[in-house]
Amino acid sequence: MHIQIVAVGKLKEKYLVQGIAEYAKRLGAYAKLDIVEVPDEQAPESMSAADEERVKTKEGERILAKIKDGSHVIVMAIDGQMWTSEQLSSHIADLGTYGKSHVTFIIGGSNGLSADVMRRADTKISFGRITYPHQLIRLILVEQVYRAFKIMRGEPYHK
Repeated sequence: MHIQIVAVGKLKEKYLVQGIAEYAKRLGAYAKLDIVEVPDEQAPESMSAADEERVKTKEGERILAKIKDGSHVIVMAIDGQMWTSEQLSSHIADLGTYGKSHVTFIIGGSNGLSADVMRRADTKISFGRITYPHQLIRLILVEQVYRAFKIMRGEPYHK
């Protein structure tokens, strides 16, 4: 299976880069992983609603350009479905069973995702109703995808 993560912004924090690299290495035994960063749109500190929409639209165009045709798109959205790790694992397994071997996860920037990206989503999931920094969600997502494959294979995972 091919897992792609498209995320807005570049990671700068060393601890996040190292954590993602560790889980990406572990995940390599189960799936091909590509993490694609798209530039975040520069915006003033205090934005009007129109400025925020402009930023989301520009970032959305960059995100949509990275999605491969035929990919199953899972958007990280605060109002998405809240799943257990087992449910995420089952969803990914079902996709593979039914011929969807390319899955794209999308993590928006600090202003969220454009309406066009949300319309492109096949699935919307959430890791909770609280707000996390989008950089941290990238680490959590890679870990959860790795955990999903461990669950799929019935392999132990440290708790």
